[in-house]
Amino acid sequence: MDRRRFLSVGWKLGAVAIGCAGAWTSWDLLRPLPGSGLGGLIKTVPPDEVPAHTTIYVRSAQTYLTRIEDEIVALWQKCPHLGCRVAWCEGSGEFECPCHGSTFNRAGEVRSGPAPRGMDRFVVAETDGVIQVDTGTVVRGQPAGSPESIDEPPRDGSC
Repeated sequence: MDRRRFLSVGWKLGAVAIGCAGAWTSWDLLRPLPGSGLGGLIKTVPPDEVPAHTTIYVRSAQTYLTRIEDEIVALWQKCPHLGCRVAWCEGSGEFECPCHGSTFNRAGEVRSGPAPRGMDRFVVAETDGVIQVDTGTVVRGQPAGSPESIDEPPRDGSC
């Protein structure tokens, strides 16, 4: 084989190898992943660990769990106003947004501030004695001005 033919075949094989590597990388980036992490099912805690008059935070689901009238509710930590992380304040017994001052009751319903609706929720199910939060299914919060479903006035102090 002469030099010219060798280089021609070499360039063609190199181009094919680069094309295959690009296709392989694209497949890795575009293929669907199994449901885990935010956007999938996340196992949290047993139902008896979910409190009735406060909340617990589940970091992997970016969720606050609480019990409202024997129903376990998973509230997304994201403020519906501009997406800041809403924090639970034990002192006031409310969720408080540090960015623009919206406050929400323990059920995630708007009490004050610029938030257009209550905190969004995730679907919750009990499987094998553990609460599973489906972070792929978001239920939008009630519009601001809707009547509150729980009667828990704010406590003294705020955070």
